[in-house]
Amino acid sequence: MILRLAFDVMGGILLGLFFYGGLWLTVRRFPTTHHPLALALGSLLLRMSITLAAFYLVIDGQWQNAVAALIGFTAARVLIVHRRASCT
Repeated sequence: MILRLAFDVMGGILLGLFFYGGLWLTVRRFPTTHHPLALALGSLLLRMSITLAAFYLVIDGQWQNAVAALIGFTAARVLIVHRRASCT
């Protein structure tokens, strides 16, 4: 049980790094793109689709797994925001 929850937290962290890392890359491309709206919407749809599909697989219909994965996802966001804030 503990090993499964650790797996779910790690999965949430990886999903968070993918989602927020992709967002960061998208925002960095805004100044050089000719179609910022298409870039933003395309990036959002791609990141959201992959993240939601992966969450569905990770949580396996159990609320405990969903909570663990969301904790990992949120931890990834906090880490990314903290890292970016310390770089400026």
